[in-house]
Amino acid sequence: MATKKQTTTVQDFSKYIRWFWMVFLGGILALLLLFMLASWGAFGEMPDHTVLENPKTNLATEIISSDGKTLGKFYFNDNRTPVGYDDLSPFLVDALIATEDARFKKHSGIDARGTLRAVFKLGSGGGASTISQQLAKQLFHGEGSENIIERILQKAKEWIIAIRLERQYTKEEIIAQYFNIYDFGNNGDGIRSASSIYFDKEPIDLDIKEAAMLVGMFKNSSLYNPRRNPEGVKNRRDVVLYQMEKYDFINETIKDSLQKTDLDLNYTPQSHRDGIATYFRGYLDGFMKKWIKDNPKLDGTKWNLYNDGLKIYTTIDSRMQKYAEDAVQQHMPRLQAEFFVQNTPKRNPTAPFLDLEQSEINDLLNRSMKQSERWRHMKYDLKKSDKEIKDSFNKPSQMSVFAWKDGKASEIDTIMKPIDSMRYYKSFLRTGMMSMDPQTGHVKAWVGGINYRHFQYDMVKQGKRQIGSTFKPFVYTAAIDQLHLSPCDKFPDTPFCIEAGKFGNPEEWCPKNAGGSYGGQRTLKNALANSVNTITARLIDKVGPQTVVDLATKLGIESEMLPVPSIALGTPDISVYEMVGAYSSFANQGVYTKPVMVTNIEDKNGTILYQFKPETRDVISEETAYVTVKLMEGVTQTGSGVRLRGKGADSYRADYREIVTGYPYEFTNPIAGKTGTTQNQSDGWFMGMVPNLVTGVWVGGEERATHFASITYGQGAAMALPIWGLYMKSCYADEELNISKEDFVAPGNLSINIDCSEEANTATDNDSEKDTPDDLDF
Repeated sequence: MATKKQTTTVQDFSKYIRWFWMVFLGGILALLLLFMLASWGAFGEMPDHTVLENPKTNLATEIISSDGKTLGKFYFNDNRTPVGYDDLSPFLVDALIATEDARFKKHSGIDARGTLRAVFKLGSGGGASTISQQLAKQLFHGEGSENIIERILQKAKEWIIAIRLERQYTKEEIIAQYFNIYDFGNNGDGIRSASSIYFDKEPIDLDIKEAAMLVGMFKNSSLYNPRRNPEGVKNRRDVVLYQMEKYDFINETIKDSLQKTDLDLNYTPQSHRDGIATYFRGYLDGFMKKWIKDNPKLDGTKWNLYNDGLKIYTTIDSRMQKYAEDAVQQHMPRLQAEFFVQNTPKRNPTAPFLDLEQSEINDLLNRSMKQSERWRHMKYDLKKSDKEIKDSFNKPSQMSVFAWKDGKASEIDTIMKPIDSMRYYKSFLRTGMMSMDPQTGHVKAWVGGINYRHFQYDMVKQGKRQIGSTFKPFVYTAAIDQLHLSPCDKFPDTPFCIEAGKFGNPEEWCPKNAGGSYGGQRTLKNALANSVNTITARLIDKVGPQTVVDLATKLGIESEMLPVPSIALGTPDISVYEMVGAYSSFANQGVYTKPVMVTNIEDKNGTILYQFKPETRDVISEETAYVTVKLMEGVTQTGSGVRLRGKGADSYRADYREIVTGYPYEFTNPIAGKTGTTQNQSDGWFMGMVPNLVTGVWVGGEERATHFASITYGQGAAMALPIWGLYMKSCYADEELNISKEDFVAPGNLSINIDCSEEANTATDNDSEKDTPDDLDF
């Protein structure tokens, strides 16, 4: 028989049991209530089915080349371009699962075992968040709060969203989203940007150690930043490799060998001012803003260039673009070095300007000052007076300025007055270059300057400069078209004048030949090859300036051209873009095709929003176009472009040969072209054509007063032609591009004689056909 004490003890113990079950069941009910309230949105809005299906993330607009490469992106804060699971390296997936969620494929969003482990070990045994939970956190509620109650509520929401994500998406889709959403630092938003920035690779091409490094950054990309903390990143990468070996994704031998290696970064920053085709991307920014203005969404709202994830498919070929940029980077430092030698303060007290008085230089700098961004910012944003602004231009400040160093573009940290920096930048020679397929109109390469970060004014389409003798083929074309002239027809090379009043000319116009040499007869082919001014003047006298202007307009020249006789020598200011389009008509059998830069625009789902329509028109006959091409072939056979053939280099001074003629071009295929040099050598041009590629190059200073003192280095054949030659050498070396080496296609009904082999192709003893550094090519 139980004693009273024993009975009391049993009753007390049963009380504890009741309390235990009450607390336990109450806890479960409270937990269920917590999740129910969270799912109903009691603790804040929860994503519904539609939002889960289309989570809101900012997606960069991607610019894609014709050969499928990413040229760049438009974005504000998020440089994100999503990829699918199949575009991920399997090493990325293995590294992620091994490091972040080893049981990922076995749970449905919540890992009960991991959660219990975290609870009983108070977090010392690792976190309990699954990949799905971490994705939920990044997609919908961000970083956790410091407040314990808020953290519990956020965790409840995170669990519910994770379960819903698991129901909404496959495991593969969740992994892809997780890689796409993460910010890896240095504008590396998402795995595609990160793999490109840190290794210059697509995600599918990452190897084991590269994948391990990027997955290691998931712990904290700010702390584990490979540029600021390479040692810490390497240690973290090695931890990921250890985890991969632990879960049998790699063996111990591979782990040990990879842990001994460096990070081997190939840092390739992605910004609006860095990377490939920067000037083209600058043009494209304006193109897209106009397109967005004219093409709203179906609901009437506007597309966002920086957040809507558009895809812009362009005609630019990434390989040809690189060859064009490399050609500029090879030639311009050499040319600039010689310019600096000739324009030292000792040799030229007004350097970098020539032919200007000090008062004119002061006026020039004052105009530039008022046109600068610094002036605009201080006057309109800071509301400073003109005197305060001018004073600021004369106060030394710390800055980084552009410089050619060891033949490469670089920056120098210095202290300089802003007014002096303006003068310094005006001492640099600039360039503009565009290359285009004449049949399709597709622009293949676009280089608007020497360095976009420091010289943002685009000299392909935005800038226009006097074109000199590159205009002469238009005069010859008009004469061939109207008078049915042959390249073999001869004209006297003697002084010639067009009287005052003719063609509305106010004064008598008497152009002079370069070097003042005249005499004898010249064929048209010889005259164009040697850029003889008097014969060009005779031709425009026969056809009239208005005829030439009308022809040039039909060929795509939109710039203003006054119908006066002097236009024959290239007085108008015209862009490289216009000139390439016009010359392409000659290579395209007389048909003008408007240059095309964008072929398609798609939204993030692949829906086509824009598709270009070719714009073409017949301008001249096939025969006239072909005869003009044969005339321009003479420029590279015997004229100012003969150095493309690799001839005559031994006759040059060593320094000149090194800078402008020492490149081993040695082209043997048919090339039609024309050099151009304007008054005082302010502008150097070369237009070069083969049957399926037309390329134009301009070189000059920002100000026309910035130029070489003599024609030796200042002619188009020395300033611009070498860039064309270097570019074409690279294009021909890349056989996949299929750049033509064939003859230009002749029309079937050719009636004009183009074979001048039996004609005397030289004029007199004064003929300047020999290609020497002192040739003048106006």
